[in-house]
Amino acid sequence: MPKPRALAVLVPLLLLTACGTEGGAGSGGADTVSPDLPVAGTHWTVDSVTVDGRRSTAPDGARVDFEEDGRAQGSGGCNAFGASFAVRGDTLTVTRHEVTTMACSGDRGGFEPEFLEAFSGPLKGTLKGEDLRLSSPDGRNVLELTAEPAVPLRGTTWKIDGLVSGDTASSLPAGSGDKARFVIGSDGRITGNLGCNNFSATARLDEKARTLTVEGPAATTRMICTGPQMNLETRLYELLDGPLTYRLNHRTLTLTDASHEGLTAAATVR
Repeated sequence: MPKPRALAVLVPLLLLTACGTEGGAGSGGADTVSPDLPVAGTHWTVDSVTVDGRRSTAPDGARVDFEEDGRAQGSGGCNAFGASFAVRGDTLTVTRHEVTTMACSGDRGGFEPEFLEAFSGPLKGTLKGEDLRLSSPDGRNVLELTAEPAVPLRGTTWKIDGLVSGDTASSLPAGSGDKARFVIGSDGRITGNLGCNNFSATARLDEKARTLTVEGPAATTRMICTGPQMNLETRLYELLDGPLTYRLNHRTLTLTDASHEGLTAAATVR
C-alpha cells in the first residue's frame, strides 16, 4: 500500500530541520569553533608594540619564532627570551617567560620591557597576508609582526649574540659591545669583526656534513680596544680556527667545536 503523501513530504522536512539546527544559526553558534591560528612553525619580525595606547617602533633584531612543540623564542631587541604558547581558535596564550639578563640601553632598553609585557597572557590574533596582529582582551596592548623569510648561510651577515659551552648558552659579556659579526662568502672566505678588530680567513663549507672549517689563523687588524672587547675577541679568534659544526634554524646560527664550545649568531637582515 503506498505511503500517504503528507507523510512522504514530512519525513525529509524533519531531517532537513534536524541538520540545520546543529551548530547553525538556531543554536546561536555555541558549537562552532573557529580554526586555530596557524602560527606553529612560523617566524616573525616584530614591527611595533603598543602598551596602554602608547606605540613604540621595534629596534632591529626584535623577533618571535613559534616552534612546532609549543615553544616561542626570539629577542626583544636586546635579550633572548623563551616562553610557552598554546592556540585555541584565534586566541594565542603565552606563559612562562625566560629572559637573559644582558643590560640594554637607549631605545632597546625601553622597548624590551614593553614587548615582554604585551607578549603575555591571552592574545587575540588577526592574520592578514604576511602581517600578524596580537592584541590583549581589552585592546590596550598590541603587537604588530611581519612574516620573516629564511636566510641562506652564505652571504648573510651574522651578528654574534651569544656564547655556547656544552648545553649552556649565555649572552655576550657586559661591555664587549655589538661589533662582532661575520659573513661566509661564496668566494671561500669568512670575513667580519671579532669584537674589536676586523678579520679574514679561508673557510670550507660542507653542507652535507654541516661543517664549517676555518683555515686559520685569521688575518686581523691591530687596533687596541677595551678589556671586555679584547677578551671576547681572544675567545672568538681561538674558536674560529679549525672545524666547526653548524646548526642553521631559519635566522639563527650556532657554531660549535669538538669540545662543544661555540657561539650563536642572528641574521641582521630585516
